[in-house]
Amino acid sequence: MNDLAQEFKKWLIEEGRAPKTIESYVGDVNGFNDFLKEKAVEELQPLSRFSFVRYKQQLLEKQFAIATINKKINSLKVYNDFLLKNGYVEDSYIQLKRDQVKIASGSEHVVTALSEEEVEKLLFFLEDSKKVSRRNKLIAYLLLYTGVRVTELVSIKLTDIDVLAATLTVRGKGGKIREISLRQDVLQLIKSYQQEDRKESKFCDSEYLLVSQRSSKLHRDAVRDWLAKISEELGMKLHPHLFRHTFATRLLRKGVDLTTVSKLTGHSTVNMTAKFYIQTTRQEKQNAVDKL
Repeated sequence: MNDLAQEFKKWLIEEGRAPKTIESYVGDVNGFNDFLKEKAVEELQPLSRFSFVRYKQQLLEKQFAIATINKKINSLKVYNDFLLKNGYVEDSYIQLKRDQVKIASGSEHVVTALSEEEVEKLLFFLEDSKKVSRRNKLIAYLLLYTGVRVTELVSIKLTDIDVLAATLTVRGKGGKIREISLRQDVLQLIKSYQQEDRKESKFCDSEYLLVSQRSSKLHRDAVRDWLAKISEELGMKLHPHLFRHTFATRLLRKGVDLTTVSKLTGHSTVNMTAKFYIQTTRQEKQNAVDKL
């Protein structure tokens, strides 16, 4: 990481950006700087309209996903703001409305979700107590049956669970609060985890539901790592957001209305839910064609 990237990172910290956001921004800026070195771009300033356009063109030629390209462009826009504010450049060379890659009208957002067969395979695997701890089984159940984001999952507090009402209060993006009904099997698993595994933990007094051996609050990377580990044995690539997709997709397949699904997933609008989940999956398309 060069000196400017280090200074950029410090500026982001002072601006109060989240650690994961900082990591993403700095990583994208480092990628841009690597491009400049590779192409031997001889410029007196760290960013220009010319170098940005060349970098964007390379990303397009290498056929990066549009979402990935736009994320990198957003990071460079923030970097541009930093450089301008601190006098390293004299202009704002990136405008998101103009420079982000547009998705053609009518294009589909491809949804990846577990099939019912894969869900059954996973549930069967979770019953093996020799391979899956009660806490990890609870993690999978909460992801599968509530559709929470991984950051929301690890932030669940004991006070967020209302056993009598069978509900979970979730604090989502932007501090938005939503209520999700809990299935009885999820409630029973929460109770047994609290009464046995968690009770024996040295962090049993933690306000958070999920604890680890080393912390009073489970880290989201621990969830990702565990899912990646069991992916090999199950023969399917598991990650937290896949469960969220599966949760919403299964509800829609079973006839739950879009408004209810939107409220359960915590989307700001019904249109956002429709954008992500109303489309059919690749497998569903394949199954349809196979019937011909």
